[in-house]
Amino acid sequence: MSETSTIGFAGLSHLGIVYSMAAAVHGFSVLAVDERPGVAEELTAGRFPIAEPGLDDAFGAHGQRIQYSADVSSLAACPLIFITLDVPTDEANNSNLAPLEALIDQVSAAAAPGAILVLMSQVPPGFCRRLASRLPSKLRLFYQVETLVFGNAVERAVHPERYMVGCADVSSGLPALYRHYLEAFNCPVLPMRFESAELCKIAINCFLVSSVTTSNTLAEICERIGADWSEIIPALRLDKRIGKSAYLSPGLGIAGGNLERDLVTVLRLAAENGCDARVVTAWQQNSAYRRDWVLRQLFRLGLLQSTAKTLLGVWGLAYKQDTRSTKNSPSLALLRVLAEYRCRTYDPEARIDAGAFPHVAVCSSALDAAQGTDALVVMTPWKEFAGVDLEALRRAMGGDRILDPYSVLDGRRCRELGFDYYRLGA
Repeated sequence: MSETSTIGFAGLSHLGIVYSMAAAVHGFSVLAVDERPGVAEELTAGRFPIAEPGLDDAFGAHGQRIQYSADVSSLAACPLIFITLDVPTDEANNSNLAPLEALIDQVSAAAAPGAILVLMSQVPPGFCRRLASRLPSKLRLFYQVETLVFGNAVERAVHPERYMVGCADVSSGLPALYRHYLEAFNCPVLPMRFESAELCKIAINCFLVSSVTTSNTLAEICERIGADWSEIIPALRLDKRIGKSAYLSPGLGIAGGNLERDLVTVLRLAAENGCDARVVTAWQQNSAYRRDWVLRQLFRLGLLQSTAKTLLGVWGLAYKQDTRSTKNSPSLALLRVLAEYRCRTYDPEARIDAGAFPHVAVCSSALDAAQGTDALVVMTPWKEFAGVDLEALRRAMGGDRILDPYSVLDGRRCRELGFDYYRLGA
């Protein structure tokens, strides 16, 4: 690749913002395009619509290598173009591919003869093979599996574990231009057929979901029999068949939309091809059950007997820490169920529609959200919450119940201060 070659990125939602920045961090000149009004101007000014650790620092150090534009036709100057538009999902976790397909048509029309198109947006198996058959013959298509994790997206994009690349014909190899780009990231590159690459991300997420579900199931048993899941985790990590990096922390089910979408896709593929996918249905059912752990605890503790008197504090709205996303958030699901109860809430980044939650007072700090509450629930494990002065929290609250499913707070210290403290897995 020529030192003066500019790498194109089309579609500047979460995926495109992060991966175009990673390209700049690795020294490439970048043209990042999105036609939506005002997007290019906001990004040029360093105002990002997403919250990701390290993004502002990366922009400060390498942002001069990125030109943000609203002109798709300008991608004609780029010999390598990544299509990086996030694919939204509906309430049933089905993908809406229409905006992506429209963008692909625009980019393919603008691209110069010989350009390489790399699709990174998550699509179902079969999409790329169909796409390749209708693209202009002047273009060559590849599918690169994205592995972003909200809250750690920049780190994973700049220092990937591996690249999985889908090809129309694996035996033909990767073009020198594209291979040079991938090699700059110093990680293994795994070429495979289109269908394998499309299913690869789904496979990764299914194994993750299986770990989440197994951990949640056994953690609940710990709660009932007097065991402590946190004492079991170290033994599992030392087993090479499971591993030190295994996802073993109990939680409130799966959320965020991406994992849920992949489970829906697997069920559809199984139904279409006569395969048994009942294990996936079990994962979905377990996730829905585990999501309501806090609600069950509130009922068990008698905190929901009087709608007039109970005041609840809710820390966290995002579906996980270090993101603004509330897609399928357990916290919002809880607030919807508690529509007849008064609630005070705080989140460092995520916001809610006040009109949709008239019973919720949005506060400016964690301590403010706990003021006068009968019980406090920690729904998102933000690091900020771990730093709250527990003595000040004790003075602020009217009651003494804390439900902390992710063990964000110091449980021992909470009990010393007289709190009735509950967490997952014990």
